[in-house]
Amino acid sequence: MGRNTRKRRSSMANKAIAASAALALGGGGLIWANFYASAHESNNDGWSQNQTKAAAAQVATISCPDVGQKLTNVPQSARQGVATELANLDKQITEAYARLASTRQAQAGDSGFVQNAIVGPLKEKRAATIDRIRLDIQRVGGQFNTSLSQLSACTTQNAQTNAGETGDQQQDGGQNTGDQQQGGDQQNGDQQGGDQQGGDQQGGDQQNGGQQQGQGGNGPVAADFVDITKVQGNAQLGVGQNGLPANGNSGSRGTFTTKCGTNGNDNHNTDNVIVAPGVANGAHHLHDYVGNQNNDAFASDQELAGAGTSCQNQGDKSSYFWPVLRLQDGTQDFDQNNDGGGKEGNVGKILQPAQAQLKFVGNKKGNVVAMPTALRIITGDAKAFVNGNANANVNWSCTGFENKVQLETQYPICPQGSQVVRTTNFQSCWDGQNIDSANHRTHVAFAQADGSCANGFKAIPQLQVRLVYNVPAPKLENGTVVNPYAVDTFPENLHKPITDHNDFINFFSTNTMNKMVNCINTGKNCQ
Repeated sequence: MGRNTRKRRSSMANKAIAASAALALGGGGLIWANFYASAHESNNDGWSQNQTKAAAAQVATISCPDVGQKLTNVPQSARQGVATELANLDKQITEAYARLASTRQAQAGDSGFVQNAIVGPLKEKRAATIDRIRLDIQRVGGQFNTSLSQLSACTTQNAQTNAGETGDQQQDGGQNTGDQQQGGDQQNGDQQGGDQQGGDQQGGDQQNGGQQQGQGGNGPVAADFVDITKVQGNAQLGVGQNGLPANGNSGSRGTFTTKCGTNGNDNHNTDNVIVAPGVANGAHHLHDYVGNQNNDAFASDQELAGAGTSCQNQGDKSSYFWPVLRLQDGTQDFDQNNDGGGKEGNVGKILQPAQAQLKFVGNKKGNVVAMPTALRIITGDAKAFVNGNANANVNWSCTGFENKVQLETQYPICPQGSQVVRTTNFQSCWDGQNIDSANHRTHVAFAQADGSCANGFKAIPQLQVRLVYNVPAPKLENGTVVNPYAVDTFPENLHKPITDHNDFINFFSTNTMNKMVNCINTGKNCQ
């Protein structure tokens, strides 16, 4: 999809109205921007300024409670059926978001349209799906928490709210200490403040010649970026305690590095065998895969164990996967017309990492134990923008700045000669029994700051993934971003950087896993 351009407006009043209406852009921006232009330049539809103001108040996205995170006690025999229904909930939100994006004209003319035509029907669909989850659980003798039925209702977010925002905000014209900013960053001497709220300006419509922010129309926007050279240093990786390195100068200090390439063979799909097994396009965004070469939604543990691997060490058939990073420069990639790709707002040139470093480290408190075969770990939250950042685990930086600055809620603009870096430190405490859990989280946990594992959990090797990309630096011009880059997301999460996440399934051979544990516990650096 090419850039959306139109003539410059000469009227200051029109500029002000347009800037206000641009805030409504969050979802379906290309549709909204084109509609706005026709309505205001020609006024063929007889629109008044009051209608324009109503349009400016349009919601940007849909926020629905995450049912899956509340399901912590699902019987094993019910999990396949429950996973299918959870995937249906995601599909319903995606469809509702698409309708939100394509009905801007109707919304502007009817203040009740979103509630009556989109959010209300979505609630009914979700209620029926949650009830099927109840039946799946109760059919096999499980207990269903009836309060989950209250999670059917969704809310809407306008352009100046951010449901994923829980950190402190500040107005500092460019200082970012790891919390969300309010008022925008100063880029090249131009304040981007005013209409931006904590990295969530939904304006995507430059009025001075016309670069559409977000090639897919649902982000990113200018406030999602910051010049890293203007950011005050912060001390730690991760949101809160999430993602802190488990290793240190004591305990088990060795490392084990596995080299599995950078997905040069373009192994991609929009599935998620952990969260949505048996469901095609369960992720609604595209993943890079390295390591195991048979990972899709339908792969059994037996098939994964018998698959080929891109890792140099053939004893590592583990699966490592993360959402792709794209350059939104007008390029159309192979999935422009596919589910999970262009159909769901994930557009632009897919960027292959220049480096993909996979390293396992020890625990600063003591020794680690072997991970069990088929252990599944997901870290970060693909829906953090609408869920809140309780499960977020995000670290964006640039080469040469990694020890100084780690960003959570903004993408870095790196100086010339510096590369974009995504770093993920996984959970490194295991309950000692389960290779997965109903919500795919409670069987593992992050180590505490001193390295200890709470609740009787055992320390396991911590996977640290470091992805490095050659990304042309975006430019911020007059409150818009030119040629941005962004991580693939669920469409309603608007390509926010806080949604970055990473996945791992352990299929190291017993011998190779034992070698890893021995290297780490004896302080060696092995490959």
